[in-house]
Amino acid sequence: MTGSQARRVVGLLALALATTAVRADDWPQWLGPKRDGVWREDGVLEKFPPGGPKKVWAVPLGGGYAGPAVAGGKVFVQDRKLATGATEPGNPFDRKAVKGSERLVCLDAATGKEVWKYEYPSEYSISYAAGPRCTPVVADGKVWSLGAMGDLFCLDAATGKKHWHVNFPRDLEAPVPVWGFAANPLLDGDKIICLVGGKDSVVVAFDKDTGKPKWKALSLANEKTEIGYSSPTVVEAGGKRQLIIWHPEALNGLDPETGKVYWSEPFFAKANLTAPMPQKAGDLLFVTSFYNGSMCVKLDDKEPKATAVWKSKAKGEHPDKTTDLSSIMPTPYLRDGLVYGVCSYGELRCLELATGKRIWSDLRATSGDAKEATIRWANAFLTPHEDRWFLFNERGELIIAKLSPKGYEEIDRAKLIEPTGPAQGRKVVWSHPAYAGRCVFVRNDKEIACYSLAK
Repeated sequence: MTGSQARRVVGLLALALATTAVRADDWPQWLGPKRDGVWREDGVLEKFPPGGPKKVWAVPLGGGYAGPAVAGGKVFVQDRKLATGATEPGNPFDRKAVKGSERLVCLDAATGKEVWKYEYPSEYSISYAAGPRCTPVVADGKVWSLGAMGDLFCLDAATGKKHWHVNFPRDLEAPVPVWGFAANPLLDGDKIICLVGGKDSVVVAFDKDTGKPKWKALSLANEKTEIGYSSPTVVEAGGKRQLIIWHPEALNGLDPETGKVYWSEPFFAKANLTAPMPQKAGDLLFVTSFYNGSMCVKLDDKEPKATAVWKSKAKGEHPDKTTDLSSIMPTPYLRDGLVYGVCSYGELRCLELATGKRIWSDLRATSGDAKEATIRWANAFLTPHEDRWFLFNERGELIIAKLSPKGYEEIDRAKLIEPTGPAQGRKVVWSHPAYAGRCVFVRNDKEIACYSLAK
């Protein structure tokens, strides 16, 4: 072998090793592999190419707010089909009964081709009835999905064959919340943990393989209080794994194996609007609600208990009445002692976590103009990636930006999908995207699309 041939072989080996070193991750549940909203893949672009990112595929889909899950080369997403002759109410707050069906659709992640779908009847009687709200959970060859009317399914991920089905209103006497069941199920060991409702069963842990309840926990003091919409999560604190359940009366820490309540800190949420998931940084745990603002609690480092550090002094949801962060949907992200999140009328805000003090606010991520008038419920989902962030807003735009104590620095933005759903007289996209295989997967009420974000 000549010297030049040897150098060529070494170069090819180095290229092969560099290629294999690029990590491709799945997005198998709500907020990704670790349920923390962080995208950790390598080989992701830093700015969009001219004309925006390359569209890999797009296929028709029914209505829904449910974000997709991506695992094992497949995309799993829920949608809704109206029955023949049925129509959505003209007023999205109308809860009249509407016949239709929910589906769990499985697609090939590379092509968008349908692999299988599982469909079942589901008559809606909820506000904003476009479709299911929850991202499926995929693991160990199975997929679990929760529909808006409380249908919890476990299906075979390869074939769509049903393993088991539980209906919360029928089997657990759970009332359907105004906006449907929307708290994303949590897979924890041998359990699927869900907000359910009913007597002494705000939260229920189901056996992941049989659907049989393993334990039930928590009650609501007021009969008018509903379970809310905040997804359960597990944190480590006080020498214990703690299941964090936030319902409209309190923030709670439980033993995830038994449902035993370790601690409970009262925090009322008007209209049962507990939607963003609790977030932890160090020994601090943060929650935020639309009408009542935020709360931060300190988790004890020796035993499983918590004490409030501060609670919002917000007087309402309007920007001039809020003091910290009053989020309607998107889960905020905590970094370096700061909170980044979208407030009630679309202001992207930065807070000091330890005090709730507002550092800055900016409207460009949601309205496109820092000086434009605020918009009720304007929304953007935040996903940190390395030193930058991907923000998917309700206009169907994907933004690359840097967020720091100094403010919002936009790098690039591209339109990916059209807004379709009704909200306060405008059309919106209110479903969290999935980031997997160096791609982003987005959906509205008419289609789901995949765009490459690879370098």
